Amino acid sequence: MSNETSENEKTLKKIKELIKDEKVAMLTTISPEGRLMSRPMHTQEVRMEQEEIWFITKKDTEKYREIQNNPAVNLAYAGSSYVSISGTAECVQDEEKKKEYMNFVVEKVLNTSAEDEDVVLIKVTPEIAEYWESGFNFKTVKEFVKKMTGRNSMEDGSDLKDTVNFSENRK
Repeated sequence: MSNETSENEKTLKKIKELIKDEKVAMLTTISPEGRLMSRPMHTQEVRMEQEEIWFITKKDTEKYREIQNNPAVNLAYAGSSYVSISGTAECVQDEEKKKEYMNFVVEKVLNTSAEDEDVVLIKVTPEIAEYWESGFNFKTVKEFVKKMTGRNSMEDGSDLKDTVNFSENRK
């Protein structure tokens, strides 16, 4: 079990490293009809040690209502690698954090200020995450060829992809 926890800790560190420079995540929520709805969100803060990822939005949005109805969400980051994080979202009123996260760009995009009571924070608590490293280096091409020829799957012994289960870190 401690070896699995150690692997989770390594993967958690890797995921934090992969998303630290990616400012935009696709936030997927579930509509009342059960449809998956995705929209880009600017990541305000990643606090993997506390298992928190923060965003800022307004209450008068579909995503706010969808989170109120069903807090299950997914975050997808794409850039030099790919990271998918499934978790639970909650809407938080924290005046200090709102002021900390508010800046000229956010004010213009949301057409508001930190004092606006319609402004709300979204805190995502990750439950499970996966990442895929990208790039066409030799190792990636070799693993892709193995998968396509059926010799091995990319899952078999590949460090190009990994999964972390956050509940393992809580034990």
